[in-house]
Amino acid sequence: MITSQVNTLNTTAAILNELIKIQEQNSSCSLWQFRSLISANQYRRLYQYFLKYVPQGSEVLDWGCGNGHFSYFLASSGYKTSGFSFEDFCLRSGLNNVAYQFKQGSWEEPTAIPFSDNQFNAIVSVGVLEHVRETGGSEITSLKEISRLLKPGGFFICYHFPNQFSLIEAIASRLPNKYHHQYRYTRASIEALCQATGFEVLDIKRYGFLPRNMWGVFPKPIRNSQWLAYIWDLLDDALSYPFSLVCQNYLFVARKPFTQ
Repeated sequence: MITSQVNTLNTTAAILNELIKIQEQNSSCSLWQFRSLISANQYRRLYQYFLKYVPQGSEVLDWGCGNGHFSYFLASSGYKTSGFSFEDFCLRSGLNNVAYQFKQGSWEEPTAIPFSDNQFNAIVSVGVLEHVRETGGSEITSLKEISRLLKPGGFFICYHFPNQFSLIEAIASRLPNKYHHQYRYTRASIEALCQATGFEVLDIKRYGFLPRNMWGVFPKPIRNSQWLAYIWDLLDDALSYPFSLVCQNYLFVARKPFTQ
């Protein structure tokens, strides 16, 4: 068990470092979350949760894959990966050597995901579900479409789902020209969305008390310091317990019933 955990940590660290290197070498790929190791480490938890719930080799969909960073993780980790987004992305050229399928969405049908019924073992949303109302959809419509695509017993893993009471969001909303999320959520609203769409909630957690993305502006020896990243991760994890109510994000894991 210990050997397996060490191998998992080594694998996830290697993928994070690969994405950091790609961003350094080709900034046009817009992997802005990987401008520093501290920022990149915000995805450690997602990697661990995905590997915990979804066996490698499973067929998975990166819904709203954006710049493709999580598709890169999935394909590199041995998943049969598909991606869906409204726009193509630079990083996709690096996925040509693996079995990766990409489908581009239509702005005319923003809630439609062009894959077959019961196709996937798991679907992931990384900072996507909270934006569907901005493109003419709704959370319930999207979750029903995701349910259609999942096999019975399949998992929906939602990450970077903004917390209604986030301190970082509250500060950002009061600063001029600072991005903040228009829609934010509570544990109760997450449970209500899942109940309304037939999903069984398996896990809900708040995380992320300290900011991370701002570290990308520092010189490379600072922004990619292993020791500084370790200390920041340790502080963030420690502070997320007493200040859980005002952490930045939720993650939740939900499962489509085996029978409906």
